[in-house]
Amino acid sequence: MTELVCGDDPEPAERFPAGPLFVPVRPGPYGHAARLFRTPLGDRTAVGFTSERALAATLGPGQPWIRLAEPALRATTAPLGVATVTVDPQLTAPAPAAAAPARRHAWDAHAVGVLRVTGAAALVTALSYWIG
Repeated sequence: MTELVCGDDPEPAERFPAGPLFVPVRPGPYGHAARLFRTPLGDRTAVGFTSERALAATLGPGQPWIRLAEPALRATTAPLGVATVTVDPQLTAPAPAAAAPARRHAWDAHAVGVLRVTGAAALVTALSYWIG
C-alpha cells in the first residue's frame, strides 16, 4: 500500500451542468423569483430538482416552479451572493404544523380586578406611576 502525498492527491470531481431543473419560485413584485434555502450549516443555496415529482414530494404539490438550466440558475443567484446550487436535496425539514386556534378565556378581566389597557393609554398609565 502506498501513501499519497499532497502532490499525488486525486483531483476533485469535475462539476458539470445538471441540465434543465425544476426551480421553486415565489411571486414577487416584478414576476417570479427563485426561492433560496439554507444548507444544514446555514449557508444560502439555490435549489433545483431533476423532476417535477421530486419537487412536489419535497415542497408540496402547490409549489410554483420554473424550468432553468443549472448555469442560468447560478447566474440568477450569483448577484445575491449565493454561489451554491443544491440539486435534489435529500435532507429537508418538515413543513410546520398548523397552529391550534387560541383559546379564549371565559373570565372577564374587569370582574377579577384587572384593568385591560393597551397601547398608548397603558404607556401613559405606567409612566404616571414612575413620574408622579
